[in-house]
Amino acid sequence: MSKKMFGFLTALSIPFVVFSQLDSLTSILFDPVIVTANKTEQKQSTTGKIITIISKEQLEKNAGKTVMQILNEQAGLIVNGALNNPGSAQTVFLRGASSGRTLILIDGIPMNDPSMINNEFNLNLLSVNEIDRIEICKGAQGTLYGSDALGGVINLITTKNDIDKLVHLNANMTAGNYGIFKSNINASGKLGKFKYTARFNHQSSAGFSSAFDSTGTSGFDTDALFGNNFGASLAYQPNKTLTFNSFIQHRFYKTDLDNGPFSDARNFFSEDQALFAGAGFTYKKSKFSLTGNYQKVNNNRYYDKDFSAGSPLFSTHSLNGNSDFTELFGNVKISKNVTAIMGSELRTSSMNSLYLSVSTFGPFENEFKDSRISQYSVYGSILYSSDKNPFQLELGGRFNKHSIYGVNSTFTLNPSFRCNDYWMIMGSISSAYKVPSIYQLYDFYAGNLDLKPEEAINVEVGAQYKSARSFFRGVFFSRQITSGIDYNFVDFKYFNFVEQRVNGLELESNFDVTKSFHLNMNYTYLSGQELTQNRETNKESITYPYLLRRPAHTLNLTLNYEISTKLFASISSKTLSARYDIGGYEQADVVLQPYTIFNGYGSYKMSDKVSFFIDAQNLFNKKFFDIYGYQSIPFMISGGINLKF
Repeated sequence: MSKKMFGFLTALSIPFVVFSQLDSLTSILFDPVIVTANKTEQKQSTTGKIITIISKEQLEKNAGKTVMQILNEQAGLIVNGALNNPGSAQTVFLRGASSGRTLILIDGIPMNDPSMINNEFNLNLLSVNEIDRIEICKGAQGTLYGSDALGGVINLITTKNDIDKLVHLNANMTAGNYGIFKSNINASGKLGKFKYTARFNHQSSAGFSSAFDSTGTSGFDTDALFGNNFGASLAYQPNKTLTFNSFIQHRFYKTDLDNGPFSDARNFFSEDQALFAGAGFTYKKSKFSLTGNYQKVNNNRYYDKDFSAGSPLFSTHSLNGNSDFTELFGNVKISKNVTAIMGSELRTSSMNSLYLSVSTFGPFENEFKDSRISQYSVYGSILYSSDKNPFQLELGGRFNKHSIYGVNSTFTLNPSFRCNDYWMIMGSISSAYKVPSIYQLYDFYAGNLDLKPEEAINVEVGAQYKSARSFFRGVFFSRQITSGIDYNFVDFKYFNFVEQRVNGLELESNFDVTKSFHLNMNYTYLSGQELTQNRETNKESITYPYLLRRPAHTLNLTLNYEISTKLFASISSKTLSARYDIGGYEQADVVLQPYTIFNGYGSYKMSDKVSFFIDAQNLFNKKFFDIYGYQSIPFMISGGINLKF
């Protein structure tokens, strides 16, 4: 099956490339400006890094989906939980890297929650309507972005550059089955030397049971979601070279939870709150720029579980995490073809938690006292790029000092070669790391102060073709992680044990079939193995020739049709091959069956100010599972209106 699928998809890419070559004489090169590759604005053709861009236009044509569902359709990305009940926990797997090994950025600033075991960021707190575009930079990015960027980084960019009048207003409202309701209002404007934005988002859903009722007769209750997000920013530009900015965001959502796979819970709730605040500046001259940023984040999570019978009778668990991020970086054009990037950053994190329960045995209390870690880093890169010389090169390194584990370093070597205006060959070898979380270091029972950071080496080579009408990219990558952090079921502590190797292939193609028809395709092949504890015995080590919840084959197809200047429609499909999930404590892993689901979207633009849309997911009501014991989405349909003033 895998050989046939691989051969079919390779053959499928050939006509796209052939057509592109025939069409290249009349094409105009499409070369968007990106910021994530090297923390500075540059044309995509001037870097050999593998960057996927989800534009504002693409986001608007996915108005009925969540951020996680949109990411789940990109090459190399699986967001486990994106197709489950709204509000479900989300796990990002980029190029097969495990949970917490993909760094999430908002406007270039790292986001995480120190109260989470793997220090990951809760993607449920985001709304599509507040994002201007998304840039996904794949491969180990430890040199420029520090800890957690083993699989890559995902930069969610909210900054708007098209503010040109006193008031811009955008509003959006969506409603659908399963009690889905979303509303959003954004205001932005420019007054003299000031620019501002303010936004409010609401989302709610009656939902369905998160856990799967395997008997069909247990009457599991529905699990609802309710959330509000607020954000505001203010920028001041006293002159053409200097800009000051500040922002604040508050996110809140509450969701019902179930008791585990195949297990209902009628009175189990979770609340998540996050408060972000920060400020910064940017100074730009023709050959020099300097940027400074500071951000403080407070995360609060609260769980309330109440049983009508059994033990315990009820329990509460509150967790608090705080993080501070400070950075200063700049770039200077040393010569016409050489640019240097230099920077430093300081990250500090703290967390505490309190668990209380009452059972038939009496009350129980477990407190995780406030604990703190910090990390200081300096980094630098040299970029060589020339209009006359087709060869490009990035060479960089990073030095890190952690308050617990000490020092380590990373490097990046990224050459690329422009064959002509359309074809590019790129390759890289780079390293990254992940520091142990506060919980893994300090927990009273499971903590281990002798933990060392995970280390990863990533190698990739690829080629891409890009014109105004078509795009094709093929990339082979290989990543090896050593000193992986995991939980030891023998002594019940965290330890450095896991070794993971992942080889993979990504194929991406965007192709204008005609002026009205546009086809997007991406395919990912993963071949992974992990050396870890035997999950059936928890004693001896074993090498598993697969990755949990990450399929060997993933295919995403989308056909867009511009019916007229006012009417747009698309149909898409997602196909996953069979994959494994954990069967339970000291149980053999179970196989999750392959599936294909289809989605549809349509929009009508009444005027420049008013448009309507309809979004349908899992059109044929396919029953499938992304997580063992938990339901995935049935047929879901929603519609809405967009207003712009």
